[in-house]
Amino acid sequence: EGRSELFLDDLFAEGEPLAGVTLARFRLRPGEDASCLNLYQAKDPRVLAPSAAFVAEGRFGFGATAAETPEEEANPWLLLDREFDDGAIPALADATSLAYALHLSIGDDFVLNRDTDRPVTLRIVGALSDSIFQRELLIGERHFERVFPDYDGYRFFLIDAPPERAGEVSAALEDRLVDFGFDVVSAAERLAAFHRVENTYLATFQTLGGLGLVLGTFGLGAVLLRNVLERRRELALMRAVGYNAGHLSAMVLAENAFLLFAGLAIGAGCAIVAIAPAWLERGGGVPLLSLGGLLFIVVATGLAASLAATVAAVRSPLLGSLRAE
Repeated sequence: EGRSELFLDDLFAEGEPLAGVTLARFRLRPGEDASCLNLYQAKDPRVLAPSAAFVAEGRFGFGATAAETPEEEANPWLLLDREFDDGAIPALADATSLAYALHLSIGDDFVLNRDTDRPVTLRIVGALSDSIFQRELLIGERHFERVFPDYDGYRFFLIDAPPERAGEVSAALEDRLVDFGFDVVSAAERLAAFHRVENTYLATFQTLGGLGLVLGTFGLGAVLLRNVLERRRELALMRAVGYNAGHLSAMVLAENAFLLFAGLAIGAGCAIVAIAPAWLERGGGVPLLSLGGLLFIVVATGLAASLAATVAAVRSPLLGSLRAE
């Protein structure tokens, strides 16, 4: 019906730009941006309400939820159909927005229209994991129609199209619906915008951490160098009783390598324990390449310092060290 009224039927015909493309529709109540792109804490965020067909599909990943039944655990979107005795409306939100923008957790209440005579209490029942819904709260369509009767129709859509046809689909919809101000943004663009703030913080702390790592690495090299130089008399005595330079170098390097790798293992273990709760809750990949590069630099610097000190100690005058011993 909506396609016919907007003269879109021909775009979905075989061979046309929208052939095979599906649309998920949402009701929308405008409001403030609830994501980290908003410098202030949103007091009246915008609200979306997915259609029943979208809820039944059970898309997107979830972190923590208030699910109590196997059906709700399998599809947390069903939590939007709950009824609370106190009249609160179940709501979903992105985990990042909940934690850092709204400062809420599962079971907390958020009041909309608090300065009016018709406040609406939303109760958080689930957190989406790194989703495209960081700007809004989501409630059930039935609840939306009851508490926001002035906002009829559907004004937010998710477009499921093959990646290679994304540009063609966007151009066709924006051209045909230009009078309605229709704007298409790819999911990748939307997520990149949300991650920009987070990535800026991460880059800042990574730079500071890298500086600390460089200083610590040079400090480690200095400690290993001093340790070997303080043992020159011991090494000279071992050379005098028959150990050759190769044996001494291998022994000192093995000792320092053990200390080096043991320290790295303990430090890495502590780091894993520290980040495990957040990683398990939000998921995400591990930057193995950059972490491996940092650890390699630490190991290489420590072994190079140890090798330089060992060579210097082994090549030092034998008689002078023995007289001191």
